[in-house]
Amino acid sequence: MLEQQNMNNVENNTVKEDEEGKSSVYRTLEKARVYHEKYLLRCNSSDLESAVAYYIQAIKEDPKIPETYYRLASLMYENGQISLDSAIEQCKVAINIDPSNTNAHIYTGYFLKLARDFEEAEKEFKNAINLNPINSARPRLILATLLYEKINKVKPSLVDFLRMVYYACSGCLTVLWDFASLKMLYKNISDDALVFLYKSYGNFLEKIKNSSLAVATYDAAAENTGRDEYFYNKIGDICIKEHAPEYALEAYKKVLESNPYDRCALIKLATIIQTHFPENVDDAIDCYTKLLEIEPDNDKVYYELGHLYLQKNDSLPAVNAFSMALEKDEENPFYHNSMAFALVQLEQYDEAIEHYQKAININPDPYWTSIVCQALGSVYLEIKQNHEAAIVLYQTAAVLNPDSEESQIAIGDTYFSIDEYDNAIKAYCDAIKINPENAKAYCKCGMALWEKDYTEEAIVAYHKAIALNPEYAIAYNNLGVIYLDDIGNVNEAIELFSRAVDSSENYALAYFNLGRSYAMLGQNTKAAGYFQKAMDLNEFSGELDEEDIRYRLHKLFEV
Repeated sequence: MLEQQNMNNVENNTVKEDEEGKSSVYRTLEKARVYHEKYLLRCNSSDLESAVAYYIQAIKEDPKIPETYYRLASLMYENGQISLDSAIEQCKVAINIDPSNTNAHIYTGYFLKLARDFEEAEKEFKNAINLNPINSARPRLILATLLYEKINKVKPSLVDFLRMVYYACSGCLTVLWDFASLKMLYKNISDDALVFLYKSYGNFLEKIKNSSLAVATYDAAAENTGRDEYFYNKIGDICIKEHAPEYALEAYKKVLESNPYDRCALIKLATIIQTHFPENVDDAIDCYTKLLEIEPDNDKVYYELGHLYLQKNDSLPAVNAFSMALEKDEENPFYHNSMAFALVQLEQYDEAIEHYQKAININPDPYWTSIVCQALGSVYLEIKQNHEAAIVLYQTAAVLNPDSEESQIAIGDTYFSIDEYDNAIKAYCDAIKINPENAKAYCKCGMALWEKDYTEEAIVAYHKAIALNPEYAIAYNNLGVIYLDDIGNVNEAIELFSRAVDSSENYALAYFNLGRSYAMLGQNTKAAGYFQKAMDLNEFSGELDEEDIRYRLHKLFEV
């Protein structure tokens, strides 16, 4: 008796566990259905991910439920996680579990249709119709579209045309009592109606320039309809117009939470970051990297990525990005120019020169090409020490853009560096002719005039530079040197050197010259203080000979 009672208890417990297991898997399956339905209505990627997760969980809990296989196959195929063949196999697993499951045949037929296997697809749709003739609106309508595709792909057949018309008409008729179709249609209509109301009201508020209320409306719409992608995009666009980039940034991020690969949102977010939040370089790089997953052949994305890497001082990834851009568009001068700049950072000067030359030869615009000529001229001057090539390039830049004072100054600097002061003066004067308000040109011209011993003319040039720019420390210092070393007016020199350090407090050379000036006056304590200041600053600037400073400093106190 006792043994029989124990057996009954075991059986009861087993039945109870089975019931609990079934209720658990059906709860999981119901959650998956809810998210699946939300995804179909709203196309929200977070709903898709949740639905997939719950379907997988349901299969683990009970692998004998056919619905989980064909629904999971449809979602994973749409999300690009499985191939078309894998989706077909998944649906066939559902048919093997339950051959009488109408939906399993419909999904299998649908994927076979995508695979262009029209004959097998038609068989599956007919099986679905035969299993449930009354509620067969969906297979009939899909079969009608299949026959339409078949007519367009192969030789047209009158029989296929008549069958297409039959299934289309019968599908439209049977939809009237197909509960599943009617339910989905109702939800679509009600959801679309709510979205339409929010859109209309929001657009009205935008037209009357009530941006704050429009943003509030779209925010409520996103919460109540689940259409985050659309409504947060609208919020972001409004915030951009209202010059509120920080709020636009958050809005586009919410769009990407809903759909991480929304192309427009990625572009807008990257643009906002580059324009208003340049310190967030990594976020912009993430945006463009995702864009490449959508558009792997978009050369402009590689180009933008290259500049972002340059902004981070990551020259090697920048070169790789520009290289990919050039693979897509080898004749783009802007890509060659950027590639050259990145190669200079890597000290690969010969390759950089080649890309600069290609950019110049393409010559999309004289003004732009003039700037590239100046950049290449700098490489020849500073790296290759080829003064002749540098002068030719700077002169080419001046021809391409006759209004470029910078080209003339570069020509002057190059001639000055090889002691051809007459040519340097001419170039600086040409720059002044282009822009009489260019203080730098006057200052450089003053230096060249002084080297030619045209002291009075040099003084005039420096005074003109200072009049144009009262904070021009170099002009004060150079003019002070003339008064100190040429004219012998130490007090005037001290005044000028003092103005130089007032304009630029880290100007080691001006402090050194102040030390020289006070040493000439015999004020050794002051001179020592300025020499020491010059020595301290020179550790960072390296513009002076430290031994010379030490020598002058020690000489002050020699007996």
